[in-house]
Amino acid sequence: MNPIREFERDMTRRQLFGRAASGIGTAALASLLNPQLFGADAAHPALPGFPNFKGKAKRIIYLHQSGAPSQMDLFDPKPKLAENFQQELPDSIRQGQRLTGMTSGQKNFPVAPSKFQFRKHGASGMELSELLPHTGRVADEIALIRSMNTEAINHDPAITFFQTGSQVAGRPCMGSWISYGLGSENQDLPSFIVLISRGSGRKFDQPLYDRLWGSGFLPSRYQGVKFRSGGEAVLYLSNPSGIDAGTRRSMLDDIARMNEIQQKEYADPEIATRIAQYEMAYRMQTSVPELTDLSKEPASVLDMYGPEARTPGTYASNCVLARRLAERGVRFIQLYHMGWDHHESVPRQLPPQCQDTDQPSAALLLDLKQRGMLDDTIVFWGGEFGRTVYCQGTLTRMTYGRDHHPRCFSVWLAGGGIRGGVAYGQTDDYSYNITENPVHVHDLNATILHCLGVDHTRLTYRYQGRDFRLTDVHGSVVKPLLA
Repeated sequence: MNPIREFERDMTRRQLFGRAASGIGTAALASLLNPQLFGADAAHPALPGFPNFKGKAKRIIYLHQSGAPSQMDLFDPKPKLAENFQQELPDSIRQGQRLTGMTSGQKNFPVAPSKFQFRKHGASGMELSELLPHTGRVADEIALIRSMNTEAINHDPAITFFQTGSQVAGRPCMGSWISYGLGSENQDLPSFIVLISRGSGRKFDQPLYDRLWGSGFLPSRYQGVKFRSGGEAVLYLSNPSGIDAGTRRSMLDDIARMNEIQQKEYADPEIATRIAQYEMAYRMQTSVPELTDLSKEPASVLDMYGPEARTPGTYASNCVLARRLAERGVRFIQLYHMGWDHHESVPRQLPPQCQDTDQPSAALLLDLKQRGMLDDTIVFWGGEFGRTVYCQGTLTRMTYGRDHHPRCFSVWLAGGGIRGGVAYGQTDDYSYNITENPVHVHDLNATILHCLGVDHTRLTYRYQGRDFRLTDVHGSVVKPLLA
């Protein structure tokens, strides 16, 4: 293995900061660099031997629905529940399972059937909620998993677990692992980019933390770069007033020479990263404005994504940007859409949230397919856990709320080696327990890596004397989901 790679694998962050404490070390360089750019780097190669085999996918667009969509209102129809309205959830179903602090004190747990109707779609006859008519039109492209399960019952550890394979913060996220293993295909953009939008269903929803797209103990060149929705997409990318392109180029050359002196002395991978970051930022001055300018997109394409596609920062606009990023070879594109945490008033809050996401998500699949890109692009849609069948708060015929439920929920995948028109896994009549083909978060991540040509047991990084991986010591590829 390349000696620098060996060095990157064996050094801890404590050692890195210690060795670079003098001269132009990590702290000094941090004062010069904008932290927003810490994930930006020049194109970097894949690890030796990666991909491990020829995968069908080259990239992934990860549509994370933050706050946890309700599976029985969207993807997992339970028509028999109408007969059990307001009845107590049977002990035989609940089985003494863990509750959150928000409902553990309730005196009863009344069953709340969905108010929304389900219809069959496509040649597969996949049943989806009336709130997802556009998703229904692409039903034969998606693999719907109704038997997802996770370990965390609260948002922050659950999202952290989905992204990093651990409920404890500090591990690298999936985007960082994939960027580290498979490298970059683009000289002018980072290999891992994050876009965030705020939903209509619950505008002041659970917060998102930058560490969710962090590189953990991997070198910082692999962490995600967050694009802002207003003003400059990346802060401090433009030249300051009075600085022209030639002056900027000269400054970067001088800084690079100083960094190279320090790099030769300490062989610190973070210094090498930052040399590359300066160069990437310089190239991004041209690539990012061109990327984020949707004015040249045909009206027919923007119309396909819906009325909000022309409004920067919306989910629809971010879906258009995701396709443009995929076209330019960005390896991992992650969209976070907030607003799914519906503890009350599900019938009021869920429809606008679906209106945000249904048409753009379906349009993204159609757009990729029309351009011949869906075959080598994985698209994932889902949240961190599901929702309870019993009502949180007061239940009426008109409204109900739902608490967190990690035992079973629904997500979907499409493209990039995923078999379309499949509804995989089953739950009981209350959408409370899995009855067939459970899929754990580690299994999902193992399957996504497999589609990218990565054996999840081989993508490892040695840290503090142990080989870590995204799937920890678990995970199996869910072969029935593969095309």
